[in-house]
Amino acid sequence: MNRSVAHAELIATFKRAEADAARKFGLIKAAANKGPEAIQAATETAAKAAKRRDSFAKKLGDLGAELEY
Repeated sequence: MNRSVAHAELIATFKRAEADAARKFGLIKAAANKGPEAIQAATETAAKAAKRRDSFAKKLGDLGAELEY
């Protein structure tokens, strides 16, 4: 696999992780009506998604890619 294809795949993975994190942060608002346990679960899930997004952002940063999120 050449380097540009690997970068493109990593960027695509980052974009999916970014969208997933945004969606899961939105679930926190939806869980607000369901009580504190639901809010806690949604918060933990959103934090994990943000951690994945940040991990991919770091990998891309190490490769020299500039990201805005």
